[in-house]
Amino acid sequence: MHYDAVILGGSFAGLSAALYVARARRRVCVVDAGAPRNRFAAASHGFFAQDGQNPLAMIATARAQLATYPNASLVTDTASAAQVQGDGFRVTLASGERLAAAKLVLAFGISDILPELPGLAERWGTSVLHCPYCHGFEFAGRRLGVLYAAPISLHQAALVAEWGPTTLFLDGNPMPEADACARLAARGVDIEPGPVRALAGDGSALAAALMVDGRSLALDALFVGPRHRLNSPIAEQLGCAVDEGLLGPMIRTEATKETTIPGVYAAGDVARSPHSVAWASADGVTAGVSLHQSLVFPRLAA
Repeated sequence: MHYDAVILGGSFAGLSAALYVARARRRVCVVDAGAPRNRFAAASHGFFAQDGQNPLAMIATARAQLATYPNASLVTDTASAAQVQGDGFRVTLASGERLAAAKLVLAFGISDILPELPGLAERWGTSVLHCPYCHGFEFAGRRLGVLYAAPISLHQAALVAEWGPTTLFLDGNPMPEADACARLAARGVDIEPGPVRALAGDGSALAAALMVDGRSLALDALFVGPRHRLNSPIAEQLGCAVDEGLLGPMIRTEATKETTIPGVYAAGDVARSPHSVAWASADGVTAGVSLHQSLVFPRLAA
């Protein structure tokens, strides 16, 4: 089957791109495996008119709305390979099916590489969190922590303090430079240098950080900025430039969301930092509109 656009990834970025391509009456196919990054969170915040809604329900609604367009298709699968074919692209799915497209959108997302701290993974998205703008309000004024993962964690701790009393858990990493410590102190951030043994609490709730030295430090929410990886090697297969961001790889794009390979666009968490569902959706719109206009005005696609 030949499409004007094949979109790899069907979450906020991919579906937003697909909707605009579909409304332009072009044939579009979304390939998605159904495992979005924010599936661990019960609610998504900060998205226009959808604040507090379940992200999986939002995605299901978007999929249903896209499916009403006769020129749009959704395939539950994973893209295993992609390559340039003539003046377009060929995508091979894990099932063996092959799709041909004039243009591609890479929106397959990223996966977080969580610290191997007992009690952390089962609380991810509930009381162990990534973004204070997404989840900080719900824990405002309570006992907050930031687990050191990289130098950017110092900035994260100073920011999280906007939502409540914050402790930076260095987890055995070296003490920051004096000027950094002074900036954290000015923000009211306490520094706990010792290593953390585990997180404790009932179910997915967080109650304490258990330290290696035997102490139990009360805690209601822990923020961590883990490293991440791209969910697919297809950007590299196609030759797209991939840069190293603060916490992991990021596909390089122009303002139009076109990558360094003409005809290939990238949107969402794979192509920006920091991340949010609102930015992902907006980037998807940009990619979808830019892609469509490159079909209408081919000379502008170069």
